Amino acid sequence: MKEPDIDAAAKVIWDYMQLKDDLKKCDAIFTLCSLDIRVAERAAQLYLDGFGKYLIFSGSVGKLTEGKFAKTEAETFADVALAMGVPHEKIILEDKSTNTGENVQFTYNLLKDKKLSAKSLILVQKPYMERRTYATFKKQWPDSSAKIYVTSPQIAYVDYFNEACPKDLVLNIMVGDLQRIKEYPKLGYQITQDIPDYVWAAYQQLVAHGYTKHLIVN
Repeated sequence: MKEPDIDAAAKVIWDYMQLKDDLKKCDAIFTLCSLDIRVAERAAQLYLDGFGKYLIFSGSVGKLTEGKFAKTEAETFADVALAMGVPHEKIILEDKSTNTGENVQFTYNLLKDKKLSAKSLILVQKPYMERRTYATFKKQWPDSSAKIYVTSPQIAYVDYFNEACPKDLVLNIMVGDLQRIKEYPKLGYQITQDIPDYVWAAYQQLVAHGYTKHLIVN
C-alpha cells in the first residue's frame, strides 16, 4: 500500500471510532488517561466551560506510558488541569488502573466510596478510542441508568500525529482496538457493536500491510 492508501484506510477506522456526541452538562467529567496529554487539556477545558461538577483522571502506568512520565498517568494529567486553572479540590484521582476495564471499574468504586453521585458523565479519551471506551463503559459500569457522552480532543486525522503519538504507533493501536471491538464482547469486556463491512475491509487492508503490533494473539 502507498501512503495515501494507508491514510485512506486508517481514516475509515478513525471516523468509525468517533461517536460525535452532542455534549450536555453532566455530574462529572471522566478522563481515561493515556500517552496523549491533549486528552487532559480537552477534559480540563470542558470542566472550565462548565460541563461537569468535578474532573476525574483515571490511570496508573500502562504499556504505552511506562517510562514516559515521572508520575502516574492520572497525576500527570491532573498537573495539566491544575496549570489550566482547574481547582485542586475539584479533581479526583484514580491511579491504580492499567487498562480500560479497570479505568471504569476502579473509578465507579472510588466514587461510591466518596459518596459522589455520577448519574451522568462525559468520558474523555483519545479520538480513535471513543467507541471502545463507550463499549467498555456500557458493559463495566454497574449503574446501567447512567447517562454518558463520549468526546476527545477536537483534532482532525491529518493533524493528530506528533512526537508523542507518531502515526505508526497510532495506526497499530487503532487496528488493535478495532479487533477488540469485534472480539471483546465474546469475553464479556464490552457490549457488542456493529462493524460495517467497509470498516472491516479497511482493517484487513492495514493488517495485510503489517499494522499488527497491537493485535490480540490467540
